[in-house]
Amino acid sequence: MPVFDVYISPDEPVYVISVACKLVGLPIWTLRQLDKAGIVCPKRIGKKSRLYSLKDIKRLEYVHFLMEDKHVNIHGIRIILEKEGD
Repeated sequence: MPVFDVYISPDEPVYVISVACKLVGLPIWTLRQLDKAGIVCPKRIGKKSRLYSLKDIKRLEYVHFLMEDKHVNIHGIRIILEKEGD
């Protein structure tokens, strides 16, 4: 059976919100709040559907680390990311 390698750009929005929340371990409502706060803004398909890229997933992993391990709130996360140049 042939093996096919598929390259997907890290910027390509491919993950729906339910998959993104499972990948990063954050509830859907938190992802919505992060979007509303402008911290991680997935691409919109239509009015409701959000699609996350691999780059968004990596950023969400860092945000999850800040929230869970460092106990930083959303406002603090925004400040940290601004200072880091993201």
